[in-house]
Amino acid sequence: MVPLALVPLAIGEAIDEGIAARDTGTLLTWCGLILALGLVLAISDLKTNRAGDRAWLDSASLVQRVVVRHATHVGAALPKKIKTGEIVAIGSSDIYSIGGLMGVFSRLAGGLVAFIVVAVILLSSTPILGLIVLVGVPLATLGFVPLLKPLRARTEKHRDEVGAATSMAADIVSGLRILRGIGGERKFTERFGQTSQRVRKAGVEAAKIDSWLSGIEVFLPGLVTVLVLWLGARLALDGTITVGELIAFYGVSAFLVIPVGTATEAAHHYSEAIVAAKRACAILAMEPSVTSPEKPKPLPQGSFGLHDETSGLTFPAGQLTVVNTTEPVAFADRLGRYTDAEVLAGDIPLREADIEEIRDRVLVAHNQDVLFSGKLADEVDMGKTVDLRTALWAADAMDVVDGLEHGTDEYLAERGRTLSGGQRQRMLLARALSFDADVLVLDEPTSAVDAHTEARIAQRVAELRQGRTTVVFSQSPLWTGVADRVYTA
Repeated sequence: MVPLALVPLAIGEAIDEGIAARDTGTLLTWCGLILALGLVLAISDLKTNRAGDRAWLDSASLVQRVVVRHATHVGAALPKKIKTGEIVAIGSSDIYSIGGLMGVFSRLAGGLVAFIVVAVILLSSTPILGLIVLVGVPLATLGFVPLLKPLRARTEKHRDEVGAATSMAADIVSGLRILRGIGGERKFTERFGQTSQRVRKAGVEAAKIDSWLSGIEVFLPGLVTVLVLWLGARLALDGTITVGELIAFYGVSAFLVIPVGTATEAAHHYSEAIVAAKRACAILAMEPSVTSPEKPKPLPQGSFGLHDETSGLTFPAGQLTVVNTTEPVAFADRLGRYTDAEVLAGDIPLREADIEEIRDRVLVAHNQDVLFSGKLADEVDMGKTVDLRTALWAADAMDVVDGLEHGTDEYLAERGRTLSGGQRQRMLLARALSFDADVLVLDEPTSAVDAHTEARIAQRVAELRQGRTTVVFSQSPLWTGVADRVYTA
């Protein structure tokens, strides 16, 4: 910024000392200095842009990593506290707002330094014009301040609508198969269209304020430039300043539009970044439902039993227990310590155990869990002692694999949408079995398969999990037939 501000001053000196004085040597000297300023300007501009881009990328990446890491830390409690669309919107739009503010800082700092340098030079040469520039440019910069509050409000409204639209889109995509089955595609398309229009209208309202900012960015500094040029012309006609000084003052006034524009840009980014940062901070302020104690106790070695104080039921170590209950999700979450409840692992309360150890040794698998996109082998094989083919066999899913063109190398779509409900459920069961947890809790693992398939699965799971603690929530008699113990709660 400083070399750019000094170029018009150097041109003014070249006119006065070189052209007006008809001194070729001095003119060439100033031309060389102007060329040197241009070279420095080119190099510094390259470095500034590179630094701004690096700051943009680093800050956006940092926000994304921190939010995702904390969301993972909050774990199962997250969906109960925030919509899925909010998390997606942070990664798809908010990080760009925060990154944009970080990226403009270097240019904003450069503009401030250049303004101070120019103000000192102008005040020392022509105090009147220097004072106009020194006072006029800050006033021009402050002209857009009244617009910042409505811009922030409209930006926040737009952000709310984006989050709502993203959540709706995620819900529609996840339920696409069902919507097609009941003919609901057109209805939900209309609903999403209405939501999209609200996003558009909110965006237009924010853009109106932005357009006023863009206009003020040109208009107010332009007034300062006109005033400097008019007063400078009069001073030049009176002989108070030279023609070179007039040109220098005009060039400097025109240059000062750049710092004002940068300040306006920074203000705009600030308004957007504040809205985005509030969203990110709302997630970062969330706490998991359960945490580890300061001095956790180790869980019993090997496959251990569980006792649920809420229901009074005991699940012996190394046995397959089937529970017939109307609230399997809440029951399973208690056993896996996803909710705070009195549950004993042997004689150790789960409240007193390390949460990471619990997650590593007690696996709760719900029938509404999801498959991620990627190769089937990567999404199902957890890399434990139960190999992939054994887990697929136990889940009676080998016929599914054999029907795929690339077998276990087949690429699964997100949430396994290319599979039927029963096929997807068997893959989820295979993934749970592959984890080979000391305690495995299965919530309705065969609700979407036929009776013959369910019978094979129940028999094979009982065989595979022999000597390991397994709890199955199911109302099917096919599971009770292979169970070591059966409860009705």
